[in-house]
Amino acid sequence: MKTKRLTTGQAIIQFLLHQHVERDGKRQPFFAGCLGIFGHGCIAGIGQALQQYPQFRYYLTKNEQASVHIAAAFAKMNNRLRAFACVSSIGPGATNMVSGAALATINRLPVLLLPGDIFARRNVAPVLQQLEQPYSQDLSVNDAFKPVSKYWDRINRADQVVCALPEVMRVLTSQADTGAVTLALPQDVQTEVFDYPVELFADRVWYLPRPVPEATLLNRAVDLIRASKRPLIVAGGGVLYSEAHEAMAAFAAQTGIPVGETQAGKGSLRYDHPQNLGALGVTGTFGANLIAREADLVIGIGTRYSDFTTASKTAFQNPKVHFLNLNVAEFDAFKHSALPMIADARAALKALGRALRGWQVSATYRKRGERFNRAWDAEVSRIYAAEGDRPPISQGAVIGAVNEAARPQDVVLCAAGSLPGDLHKLWRTRDPKGYHLEYGYSCMGYEIAGGLGAKLAAPEREVYVMVGDGSWLMMSSELVTSVQEGCKLTVVMLDNHGFQSIGGLSQAIGSGGFGTRYRCRNPKSGRLDGPNVPVDYAANARSLGAHAIRVRDVAELKAALAEARQQTRTTVIVVETDPEKRVPGYESWWDVPVAEVSRIASVRRARKEYEKTKTNERYFL
Repeated sequence: MKTKRLTTGQAIIQFLLHQHVERDGKRQPFFAGCLGIFGHGCIAGIGQALQQYPQFRYYLTKNEQASVHIAAAFAKMNNRLRAFACVSSIGPGATNMVSGAALATINRLPVLLLPGDIFARRNVAPVLQQLEQPYSQDLSVNDAFKPVSKYWDRINRADQVVCALPEVMRVLTSQADTGAVTLALPQDVQTEVFDYPVELFADRVWYLPRPVPEATLLNRAVDLIRASKRPLIVAGGGVLYSEAHEAMAAFAAQTGIPVGETQAGKGSLRYDHPQNLGALGVTGTFGANLIAREADLVIGIGTRYSDFTTASKTAFQNPKVHFLNLNVAEFDAFKHSALPMIADARAALKALGRALRGWQVSATYRKRGERFNRAWDAEVSRIYAAEGDRPPISQGAVIGAVNEAARPQDVVLCAAGSLPGDLHKLWRTRDPKGYHLEYGYSCMGYEIAGGLGAKLAAPEREVYVMVGDGSWLMMSSELVTSVQEGCKLTVVMLDNHGFQSIGGLSQAIGSGGFGTRYRCRNPKSGRLDGPNVPVDYAANARSLGAHAIRVRDVAELKAALAEARQQTRTTVIVVETDPEKRVPGYESWWDVPVAEVSRIASVRRARKEYEKTKTNERYFL
């Protein structure tokens, strides 16, 4: 047997260089390179290997959590057909990645994590940054990755990667079970040598199939749809990952079944497709939520039915409602006691379209859905116009200005706060990859790092990152990386002096926004109710290498967006918004428990309303 004498770190990078994926006859390298920060726990192992093999490009990030966010956004933009590896040292560098790992796994996005680890040979322990426990020596902070990883392994001997690396790829390329994959790499083992079989480094192609519906289940699904009077499609992220948007548009037009989109599924249809009701659930439109309330059949396609989609199990109120779920993941297909069709979304939609040829919903039902589509577009125009909106302007007006400035193929990206809800309702999607929201984990700090990942995946598109001041203060460091790599972003930073989303939620539960505003400590009251904290975000952006513009109103914002398009480097536009000029909620509710007892009258009132609304929650058995 021919062998190749390499260190463990070198063998890992060599293996990753030769992994490819293929779907629909298109073959491409799976890995785009490695993101991360070197430390004593990885610089001599994986770090040296990356120096030795520059064709596996290394990107120097500024925060380890941001590394994983960049990788997740890159994978999402590539429909999970490409990925990054992320490297860190042992200790805080590793645990910084845990939040990113949770985000990737919850959103079913492939990311390979290579955290350094303590010494496998224990004679020098405890080493720097080692967590000691008296009941085991086979434990490190990297064990924290176990609950947030789809595959986890610790490489205690150089030869173990021969068995581990194929398993890594099996999980990363699984359309049903992908997520964060963690290989904990003891720092001594990374540098140790082994004679690896040369076959380990041969080009390997991982074929991604499109599972078709099983015949019996397909027939039962057709019977369910034909028997329904008020069916509704819930389009989830699986529609986009399957590249099923054209099949979805054709199926909706053929049958007349209206479509509500989840956060991950927004873009499954163009905003002006007659059957598109828009956003569904807690952050949904009035049309989508009214149709959902009455639906007698819910057809979930590529969705995991988060509480925002189901409005905490209050969205579907028809007592005879049935569910039909099309999903590559068995786990999701069986939710809500559905008829489970375990299949690729595109393949399933085409099969259903053929089987239902000649059938469609009633003309009255079709027209009702189409009226809701037109009525919602008029509501969006009203909010975009923001007539008489004086500074500080509304968040809805900011979204309108960015939407009008963006080309159909450009990308808007966001993750946390009140912006995702408003974008879900208001953004007019014209391209299946034009709307990029991380809302499975809704992780503050994802935005700028995620924008960089999206730009690396699609350099031909303009990427508009929309971020609130709260997320900005948590993680804006990857602006430096965008400048360093020449990856231009347009960042629209909304300064609303605190946590607008949680502030509104605090008001809803009767707490009046307590602890959610960026205000100075008032020496008289002892509370955080003094003047706004004076933060110059534009100066902050300039200090990180970006071009920065401060604007006051919609006209100045539109001019700044035009200027940003002409820039060749990252531009940050700072605009103050009024947190009380909110986009309304439409026919929906979210379960956030309110204190059962309180001395505060507003909390008692909120609890009374909560108990009343909570009775609408349902089991689907």
